[in-house]
Amino acid sequence: MSRKLVNCIYKMTNNEKFSRDFSLVNQMQRCSVSIMSNIAEGFERKGKKEFIHFLYTAKGSCGELRSQLYIALDLSYIGKTEFDEYYNLSETVSKLMSGLIKHLQTFLES
Repeated sequence: MSRKLVNCIYKMTNNEKFSRDFSLVNQMQRCSVSIMSNIAEGFERKGKKEFIHFLYTAKGSCGELRSQLYIALDLSYIGKTEFDEYYNLSETVSKLMSGLIKHLQTFLES
């Protein structure tokens, strides 16, 4: 799902309205990549505690991306339909990470 989110953000930010706002484009792309990268890096770590740490970092980037989606909407770079689609996808990714964090925490508590 995070991979899908990255692809959606890159596609969205490559449109003509976005192309002149280099700062926002860069930040949104970096946030989406950060989500996927932190999940992968945490997974490759040796322990569940470290994985949880990286998942929380990825969740933070997900929240940051949702904030930037509001900026894109307010500046009319995207329409409400596109905003809703990407916002909902980012919420789904965040909820999946929350579920995984809860699951991993059960192993730490045992």
